[in-house]
Amino acid sequence: MKFDIITIFPNLFEGFKKEALIARGIKKKIILINAHNLRDWTHDNHKTVDDKPYGGGVGMVLKTEPIYDAVQSLERKAKSAKHKTKVILFSPRGKKFDQKIAQKYAKLDNLIMICGRYEGVDERVAKYIADDVISVGDYVLSGGEVPAMLVMEAVSRLVPGFIAKKESADKKDHAQYTRPEEIKINGKKRKVPEVLLSGNHEKIKKWRENL
Repeated sequence: MKFDIITIFPNLFEGFKKEALIARGIKKKIILINAHNLRDWTHDNHKTVDDKPYGGGVGMVLKTEPIYDAVQSLERKAKSAKHKTKVILFSPRGKKFDQKIAQKYAKLDNLIMICGRYEGVDERVAKYIADDVISVGDYVLSGGEVPAMLVMEAVSRLVPGFIAKKESADKKDHAQYTRPEEIKINGKKRKVPEVLLSGNHEKIKKWRENL
């Protein structure tokens, strides 16, 4: 699975790529993460990627042209490799990212992600360039880089070989406990639920399903 990220801050992904399961997935060549600097697709001496919004307003808006050129370049490479590809743009106005979308993306070969900044991205990117416009929650972030990391985490777990067989890549979350069986918190004894100490796997399974 290949992730191509279009961003003006590619260095934000360096630490992300070097830790934990993501680093292991890259080392085993199960996933590949490339963060591309949007400024590489500009054509002026100042490498301009933004401009003032039409109609007035505070802040700057990312321009369509360099994003379009970046996507075209990456899509050509994906096409030559015969990769199934989608282009996604992150926006608070997009459809909510969930496990079903993660499962759909995990069936692709290549995910191209556009990370906005400043006051946003020219709307023509959402309308005519991106295949999907995705939101990761009902809040506003400074850019699309953190959402891109979130999507890569969720999708990578579903790629065959990324998660060890003993682990479940698509498991339902439930309450977890570990030793000691009893501990004092704020002067009160807090114990592990008895069912988890019973050794009865059928009861434990039902308890987890009913949470």
